[in-house]
Amino acid sequence: MTAELVRGQNHPLPGTRLEIRVSAGRPVVAGATLGDDRGRVHGVEWVAHPGSPTLPGIEVSKQAAADHRLVVDLGALKDTVHRVSVLLALPVGVEGPATFRALAAPFVAVTGLDGTEIASYTITDLDAESAVVALELYRRQGAWKVRAVGQGYAGGLADMLTDQGLPQARELAAAINEAVAQGLARSVAAPPPRPADGTRVRTASQGQDGRSAPPPEGHPDAAPGHPARQQADDTPLAPADQPSGGPVNYAHPRRQTTAPPPPPPAVPPARPGEPAQPVAGDATGWSMEERLYNQVWGMFEDLARTTAAYRSAVDFADSRMEQELDKVLSDPRSRIGGAGDAARESARAKHADLVARARAALDRDLAQLAAEADVVEPALPPAYASWSSPAWHAYRAPMEIPMALRLGDLHLPERVDLRIPMLVRLPLERGLWIDSGKALTNSFTDSAELRRLAMDTAVAHAARLLAAYPAGEFQVHVIDAAGAAASSLAPLVEAGVLAGPPATGAAGVADVLGGLTQRVDLVQMAVRGGAADALPPDLDIAEQLLIVNDFPHGFDDRAVTQLRYLADEGPAVGVHLMMVADREDAAAYGPLLDPLWRALLRLTPVPDDHLADPWVGHTWTYDPPVIPRGSQILRQLLDRVATARRNGGR
Repeated sequence: MTAELVRGQNHPLPGTRLEIRVSAGRPVVAGATLGDDRGRVHGVEWVAHPGSPTLPGIEVSKQAAADHRLVVDLGALKDTVHRVSVLLALPVGVEGPATFRALAAPFVAVTGLDGTEIASYTITDLDAESAVVALELYRRQGAWKVRAVGQGYAGGLADMLTDQGLPQARELAAAINEAVAQGLARSVAAPPPRPADGTRVRTASQGQDGRSAPPPEGHPDAAPGHPARQQADDTPLAPADQPSGGPVNYAHPRRQTTAPPPPPPAVPPARPGEPAQPVAGDATGWSMEERLYNQVWGMFEDLARTTAAYRSAVDFADSRMEQELDKVLSDPRSRIGGAGDAARESARAKHADLVARARAALDRDLAQLAAEADVVEPALPPAYASWSSPAWHAYRAPMEIPMALRLGDLHLPERVDLRIPMLVRLPLERGLWIDSGKALTNSFTDSAELRRLAMDTAVAHAARLLAAYPAGEFQVHVIDAAGAAASSLAPLVEAGVLAGPPATGAAGVADVLGGLTQRVDLVQMAVRGGAADALPPDLDIAEQLLIVNDFPHGFDDRAVTQLRYLADEGPAVGVHLMMVADREDAAAYGPLLDPLWRALLRLTPVPDDHLADPWVGHTWTYDPPVIPRGSQILRQLLDRVATARRNGGR
């Protein structure tokens, strides 16, 4: 039975090989220090952190994330180590909260390697602290125990390490922050290590400094997340996780506090030696939705890795052939004649053999992934499904938001028909930018058609978001300053699901931006002051989406400043931005708008290979969601959303 610890409480550990799982809701830095019998840390070599993630007996994450898995082998620690302190800290020098006051209470669990939870601790009552000692594992009379600590430090990592007696505390804190800042510049978290038996595991839910997955560059959650197999938030927040003072909480409303059940058993192979047949939902998780989510990102990870292995093998074969040919050509005696020809032919034959073997391994893995995709795609719920899926015909307004939303597909050139759903965690932690620019890769569409396609894409994404939320809990505003998007906006307007008519002209732009900016200010003050119950009674606390078409038309300097403010501050308090724009059109503003574009996840209305994952170096082609020609599914879906609103969610 799991021991739910409170501050200061301890609990015996039944074994020495453990995992420590951390869930914080927003990206945090996780580390560990090793202490002697007095808890003193003797040097930087006694600290595991993102810049130096591995010590004998302990391994931590290499970057900031919303969820972490720390691996501990207490039996491998040096005899002089009597205490392992698990540290959490907020990243410094990057966008995000400066204190734990702005986060839901972090949750820490100690589990066995099989996922069995031993003890857990919810770290409550944090306020102005930016670093905290979450747990400590300590040796007492030859046995190991875990203690819930929850000691916070307003001075951050430097004060925490100083308090543990580390002489070079400030220098090490600066080095850790630098390593984390470099890691957060990536869009995708590196995937967790795969277990030795190859089973799919549920790791901590991805934290991505507001960016998630799959994890292409510019992907939020990371996404893209990352497309690694990860744990998802799935249970209601405990009261301790709620911001004090009222009902406003824009953290994800579902978070796990215990280890998940194992996945259902796979279908056994037909004959010994054959791989098991793929099964929809064979990843771990508490619900089929979570299992499918983890499975999709597991497929992304598998495709990335097998492709990386193939490309590496081909590069090696090319390099070896070049070396062998250079060796032949460097010897004048072998440049001509039969010996030279034989050497060249041998080099080319070795190259062909290596490439053929690598391709055979790749084709085997791709065939298995394609079979898995064929099984998984029909099982996906509406939020994860393609527009052609029958799941939409059975759509009913949900009672709670799903874990993620599908924003398109991703594929690699090695097999273009194998497409992995691009799932982004909800609520959105980054705005979206639908690029209507003229320089899209492989696009032969003229400028006017691209703008129309971009707005159609934005409307389809907005419809998915409206359908993902319970009735009335998501509002959509539109700024169409020149009124150029009337035909694309017709489904939203005719269904009556917009918060108001599309705003046109400079006055309309000012009214919408002013209202949303004021809402962000009010909710920020209420949440930070712990007085969410003091919000004006007429304030709509539903999440808000602002679609801006044809930016910067109709925007003056004040409006541009407000738009940047909404992009930066809005997501944390439930206000999201969707830009439909050509970046070149805004070039007159110079570098002023560069932070705006960087803050948004760039999507395109046509296939484009602009998404990159830095941990394996692939460039992924993004395929936007396409509604089948002649289908009325978009209008039917919006009509059902409108009906559910009128009927109180039914």
